[in-house]
Amino acid sequence: MAIELTCPSCGAINRVPEERLDSRPVCGKCKTLLLNGQPLAASDASFQRLVDRNGLPLVLDFWASWCGPCQQFSPTFQATAADFSTRARFIKVDTEACPQTAGRFQIRSIPTLMIVKNGKEVVRLSGALPKAQFVQWLEQHLGN
Repeated sequence: MAIELTCPSCGAINRVPEERLDSRPVCGKCKTLLLNGQPLAASDASFQRLVDRNGLPLVLDFWASWCGPCQQFSPTFQATAADFSTRARFIKVDTEACPQTAGRFQIRSIPTLMIVKNGKEVVRLSGALPKAQFVQWLEQHLGN
């Protein structure tokens, strides 16, 4: 079965067979790696397309540059994104730069972590976690 992935570079929608996710698929339009192991930075304008047109679950990190715990958690989020690159898309949402998206999800504290599957929120967690606990939380809610 093929899943849709939004290109992190040009925004094009790509259909990729699930069995080829591990083979470093590239965008059919701009030839950029679709799953590069790096979190994507969302904007209010790009967020809905990322949610609507991605077959993988999304792991969202709502953060702000002035937030100490957000800054401390950022390397953990980055490293874990690489470890889970074929299981989920990791997206960073700067609440200062994306007030509409933060408002839509009623973000009241940061960092807030969230998993979205098929456009629907599955689970959220307020606060940063050490890497081992973050991985355990992901395993629990992402499934296989």
